Amino acid sequence: MLTKVEIITFVLVNKLFSIALSFIILMQSFGIRINDITQIDEFIEHAQFHSEQYGDNVFVFISKHYGKLKLNHDKEHQEEKEDHEQLPFHHQSHASLVLALVLNTDKPELSIVEFSESNTHKFYYQAASSSLHSEGLLQPPRLSA
Repeated sequence: MLTKVEIITFVLVNKLFSIALSFIILMQSFGIRINDITQIDEFIEHAQFHSEQYGDNVFVFISKHYGKLKLNHDKEHQEEKEDHEQLPFHHQSHASLVLALVLNTDKPELSIVEFSESNTHKFYYQAASSSLHSEGLLQPPRLSA
């Protein structure tokens, strides 16, 4: 028999495992990998560098490295190329689906199917007989309340 402490511990471990697994699935659905999480400190350092050097706020920094201003920023600042390669979320994702369908119509053994009709009936109904019916044991109630 399990004690209350063991039961509570078991329930808490199951809940923590479920939450962790849900979080991992959520992160994967957003395309976030573990190496992206480990590179967050490079992201913060480079954002601080942009703030001090160019006066960029967070939104301009994200636009320069992930958005509309990315191409222009990469052309103008080639000296930061190594820093840009260390930033998270720069991986390319590609998913493909290959579907192969082969139709082979040359099957001579399955060419013609013949059906034959049979008019003989092979079903016979026999009325159920039981001693309980004849004795009157299975009768509906006579009075309702």
